[in-house]
Amino acid sequence: MDDLRRGMLLVASPALTDPNFFRSVVLLMDHDREGAVGVILDRPLEIDVKDHLPSWCERLAPPGRVFEGGPVQTQTAIGVAHRPGVEAEETWQPTRDFVGFVDVSLDPDGVDGLDEVRIFAGYAGWGAGQLDMELDIGSWFPVEGTADDVFDPVPTTLWRRVLRRQEQHIARYANFPIDLRSN
Repeated sequence: MDDLRRGMLLVASPALTDPNFFRSVVLLMDHDREGAVGVILDRPLEIDVKDHLPSWCERLAPPGRVFEGGPVQTQTAIGVAHRPGVEAEETWQPTRDFVGFVDVSLDPDGVDGLDEVRIFAGYAGWGAGQLDMELDIGSWFPVEGTADDVFDPVPTTLWRRVLRRQEQHIARYANFPIDLRSN
């Protein structure tokens, strides 16, 4: 899909039952012919950042937890930051809302313009053509995202809220039952 770009959200459709992505919202951070990468925004874990990256604690957006970023390399810490007004440079490729990956091995005091941060364990990744195929079969709704979505203080309700603000043909899925038998 040529219209996918960094900063868009991939909202799992109710048809996507893979437990890795069931009712998830993914921030797309890269998409090209070789594949795609992003992080799941709505899965905070019971892992405190201070136990692993204490220097980053003061910069964390609420709820101040590590998030499940996806099923790939789950032992790797991925930082996503909001740096308003900081333009692209070699180590910083922001979205239009100035959100991008940040190297959490750095001292946060040495990162210019740093506003808020989320730390993710792992990431979501797709091989060449895989995400395009999943989009073609209706597994994902690609929608516009904002920094407010990425740093939402109540991330566990993000899936439903992002769907509700879409056009009617997508918004109707916000109330889709988890189990159709209970409908």
